[in-house]
Amino acid sequence: MADAQIFQPSVIYRDDRAALDWLAKAFDFAVSLIVEDDQGKIVHSEMKYRGALVTIAREFMDATKSPKDLGGRITQLLHIQVDCDIDAHCERARAAGAVIFQEPEDQFYGDRTYRCVDPEGHVWVFAQEIKTMSLGEMEKASGLKLRETL
Repeated sequence: MADAQIFQPSVIYRDDRAALDWLAKAFDFAVSLIVEDDQGKIVHSEMKYRGALVTIAREFMDATKSPKDLGGRITQLLHIQVDCDIDAHCERARAAGAVIFQEPEDQFYGDRTYRCVDPEGHVWVFAQEIKTMSLGEMEKASGLKLRETL
């Protein structure tokens, strides 16, 4: 399969249909698949961004919860690379109602990033590479020790 995803996160929402709409509006994700039962309830859905897939799921069993049902606790951050104009991307997310808790900011590793929270409490980190950096340049800029392990 040429389009097979090796790693595909699944993000849990109370209201998966509202999440599909919001993610499209805020982040420019595109709905690529919706599977509904005979009552019109979504049983599976997927969105794409720059070729990557993310499953948007509802709370389908007791162990799958939105951060909204866990007192705002989260178990992961979702990190997405954008290809251009991260500042405009941030403004689009803000206009859609995302809570921006880290404004766009240049990082020591060459990316410009911002962080936000969606209406159900998921944390999204968006980044755009603005400068390609070597490990040595990152170490010098950060004061940290970096080493490749693979």
